[in-house]
Amino acid sequence: MELRRRVDSYFETAGKRRDCLSMYFKSAVIMGWFFGAYFFLLLVASTGWQVLLGAILLGLAMAAIGFNIQHDGGHRAYSRHPWVNRLAAMSLDLLGGSSFVWARKHNSVHHTYANITGHDDDIDLGPIGRLSPHQRRFRFHRLQHWYLWALYGFVPSKWQFYDDFRDLIRGRIASSHLPAMRTSDWIVFLAGKLGFVGLAFILPLSLHAWTSVLFAYAVASFVQGVVLGVVFQLAHCVEETQFPMPDPGTKKMTTDWAVHQLVTTVDFARDNRLLSWYIGGLNFQIEHHLFPQVCHVHYPGLSKVVEQTCAEHGVPYFAHRSLRAGIASHYRWLRRMGREDSPAI
Repeated sequence: MELRRRVDSYFETAGKRRDCLSMYFKSAVIMGWFFGAYFFLLLVASTGWQVLLGAILLGLAMAAIGFNIQHDGGHRAYSRHPWVNRLAAMSLDLLGGSSFVWARKHNSVHHTYANITGHDDDIDLGPIGRLSPHQRRFRFHRLQHWYLWALYGFVPSKWQFYDDFRDLIRGRIASSHLPAMRTSDWIVFLAGKLGFVGLAFILPLSLHAWTSVLFAYAVASFVQGVVLGVVFQLAHCVEETQFPMPDPGTKKMTTDWAVHQLVTTVDFARDNRLLSWYIGGLNFQIEHHLFPQVCHVHYPGLSKVVEQTCAEHGVPYFAHRSLRAGIASHYRWLRRMGREDSPAI
């Protein structure tokens, strides 16, 4: 494939695909931010505004861990050493999620079946929202372009206390089966859940009133959820993306894997360096979907290679110029999905 040849040529001068010093430094900054905000809440914050400020900073730090450390580790894009990737991926367990469930849900399911209704769990919000034209539309979806933004804020609590357990009990994610967990997987899963409860509730309750603890958790979790939700939706649930379905006869997709990633994914705000730093290069989702095992610090450089190659071969490459443009497109897509195509129920 021509694109892969050009990417290989790019790395002849760009350096290592993984184990980037800038990524290790960035991880240290983010973890320092996280623990700084946490211990500020635990040991310093005593007034309402201090708790609010600390919780917002903690929520933003938690999202940054997910965007950067956990995401690259989970994709084996952090290091060439498996144990380093595993350790980075387990930062999700620190946040109350499950690195085991995420690896199957995101790596195996979402990246293989991006925007394919009934297979990609990331576009399945259940009855509360309609993201795909192949999903059922209810009358209240006419308002989803207003209310879904707030509901994104409740996603972390949902996967911390419900989704991970549901998926393990059912043994599947959407139509895909979960592999059997090894003893070490169970240890990490249970230790992560118990450790999160200890950090989020038990330890703070020994020093603060329960109202302050719940308020801090609610604010931090909500901020984390909105930031994570919006960033990931801007890549796949906007006006430019397609939601292809398998051929009814063969049950297979009609396009190859690479083209499928390109027509179901959109970049945004590629010139915004601060945003790119914070969200782990996930505004370069096309490059991430094509080369998920490359450290995200290379995405800006790779985007030029990918876009040029697509232009030369007549393959679509979609990108919104700014974060605002991406948000506006997601808003319009939510409004469209709430109003047309299938009959309302």
